[in-house]
Amino acid sequence: MNVSFDFERLVPLLSSFYILTGIRADLYDHEFRPICVNEDQAVPFCARINACPEGHARCVRCDREAMSQAKSGKPYFYRCHAGICEAILSIKEGAIPLAFLFCGQYLDDSDPEQQWERTRESLSWYTGDLEELRRDYMKMSCYSPEEVDAYARILTVLGRYIQLEGMIQSAEQTDGQRLDRYLREHYREKLSLEKISSDLNIGRTRLCVLAREISGGATLSKLITDHRIGEAKRMLRQTDAPVSSVAEAVGISDYNYFTKVFRKATGVTPTDYRRASRRIGSKNGEPPDGWV
Repeated sequence: MNVSFDFERLVPLLSSFYILTGIRADLYDHEFRPICVNEDQAVPFCARINACPEGHARCVRCDREAMSQAKSGKPYFYRCHAGICEAILSIKEGAIPLAFLFCGQYLDDSDPEQQWERTRESLSWYTGDLEELRRDYMKMSCYSPEEVDAYARILTVLGRYIQLEGMIQSAEQTDGQRLDRYLREHYREKLSLEKISSDLNIGRTRLCVLAREISGGATLSKLITDHRIGEAKRMLRQTDAPVSSVAEAVGISDYNYFTKVFRKATGVTPTDYRRASRRIGSKNGEPPDGWV
């Protein structure tokens, strides 16, 4: 998806947010590529963690996971892998995220020593000087629940202002492209024709027509099922998650119904599919023709 960013307004806006709050704010696109990131604003503790290749990799994984959780349009608060409090806000067009605003690098108002002890236990991979890291950790600002709540309100307003001012906009897409992307990103959720229609602001009859157009004749229900089964097959090949957990992960909470749907789509049960893919041991673990 093509998204345009008004850097002339975004950069000074995020800088102003940092000047007023002392809290860093970075902007990433929907594929977690940095758009407006100011490394100079990083607190010393985070700068030290990110200077280590392992630490940087852990930060990226942690932030990606947080991005996947930020779907409601409200700030999603979390404590990162290194024990730092952070927040993420999705900036959307309808139900589709265009970008993500990452903010934070602070501590809560509980005992800093206890927070550090919990953090230290998770740093077995760190090869640098732990005492220097601890000193940087203790320099970070601490915020009370009331202050965090106020911060959440300001962050929400900031996101809405960016949207209303058109600082982030998607390039024009056809309704078919919007539907296709929506299904790829939301198939794990409990979907209905009414919900999709409301989220995309497209009439229900039109949605059914679009589904046939982008799939070569399949129904909307079939498109959703195809996404779910495709992800289920990947999980069965690449993970040891129980079949019931795979079913939950792809949006089908009823184990028996999932097995029935999977067998109808592939010709085999999920367990038999996993067994066959493991037995084959091919490059991608796919069962032979007829098992698709």
